[in-house]
Amino acid sequence: MQEKKANYSQYLVPLIIVMALMFFWNLSRNINDVLIPHLKRACQLTDFQSSLVQSAFFGAYFVMALPAGWYIQKKGYKMGMITGLAIAAVGAFMFYPAAETRVYSFFLAALFVMAAGFAILEVTASPYITKLGDPEGASSRLSMAAAIGSLGATIAPSLAAVLLLHEVDVPQSTIDAFSPTELNTFLSGEADLVKPPYIILGAILVVIALIVVFTKLPVIKEEEGGDKKSLKDIFKFKHTLYGVGAEFFYVGAEVGIVSFIIRYAKWFNLPELTEQKSAQYITAFMALVLVGRLLGVYILKRFKPQHVLVFCSISAFAMVSLAIGTNGHFSLACLSIVGFFTSIIYPIIFSLSMKDLKEYTKTGSSVFLLGIVGGAIVPPLMGYISDTAGIKYSFIIPLICYVYLLFFGIKGYKVNIKA
Repeated sequence: MQEKKANYSQYLVPLIIVMALMFFWNLSRNINDVLIPHLKRACQLTDFQSSLVQSAFFGAYFVMALPAGWYIQKKGYKMGMITGLAIAAVGAFMFYPAAETRVYSFFLAALFVMAAGFAILEVTASPYITKLGDPEGASSRLSMAAAIGSLGATIAPSLAAVLLLHEVDVPQSTIDAFSPTELNTFLSGEADLVKPPYIILGAILVVIALIVVFTKLPVIKEEEGGDKKSLKDIFKFKHTLYGVGAEFFYVGAEVGIVSFIIRYAKWFNLPELTEQKSAQYITAFMALVLVGRLLGVYILKRFKPQHVLVFCSISAFAMVSLAIGTNGHFSLACLSIVGFFTSIIYPIIFSLSMKDLKEYTKTGSSVFLLGIVGGAIVPPLMGYISDTAGIKYSFIIPLICYVYLLFFGIKGYKVNIKA
């Protein structure tokens, strides 16, 4: 009993540190949903241009996924956390000069650097948590960490809305009437709003990095041998390749929807629906994700995961269809409810994609992570459609994403190994 308590105390501080990391990177990632309309105004952008915020962020995840895994294997979990925190802090501090210059590409560079750091942290955190304690409790520790991450994601939109958006929207007609000097002053003031939150975020990341540096963390030794299969070996597992596609469309649809909720709300031109109030629908989306994940623990024990995926895909498709066919608060509420139905899709598609990989599991999980690039590609595609055909039509893209997820739940998940 005393030995168990000793082990618990040994792992408590590392667990708190790693879960704090998950909270802050989820919070930072979901600030982007409010940052998009803010930078659209501050840098005078189209919907397509503003959606590149997500391309910069999730593009960094795509680029860093495999190098981060290699780095952690070479340097260890602790160095992975320190490096990830340091890079993310540099990215956060880059927002200050970006705001000073008001050059959009500088903002995108800052986001890319910050996300590169978070990618290293994310690749580090989940496997490290599974090894901090008894193997039997690994899933519960991961569930707790995911819940804390979801809490950060839920808080982010409301917090960002207060910091970056106006309580009363400045009409575009007012902005159009400004003289060149007045417009420059207004836009500089808008850009300056990003300085305090990102400087504070950078400082928090530096403090956590210093705590990690001076904290004695358990050294986790990987099993000898392990999975050293090459990436090309995974191509014989068709269900895994379909699973990468499922990850692409799942991430793309979710990021695309939350990225455009505020812009969609503005399109209705309802006087009481300011940008700041519209952000509440993103908060509702993320809160329902959290609720869904908690309920998912019980749902997935009672029903086959592929059946749950089919139900969730059809339900999400129905909600987005309703959002397209209706207007105002009801339409926005439908988009928020999508968060509940997609909340447990990730663990389902991951587990189905990794089925029967055996010694190829680590390689398969690395390739699966590449599907996150959907978050970089789908929002700009929606932005282009919004600019050219109208914002309602842009939500056809998430519908296509859920059709693919339906396919994966019906047929794509089935193990089909090429000889």
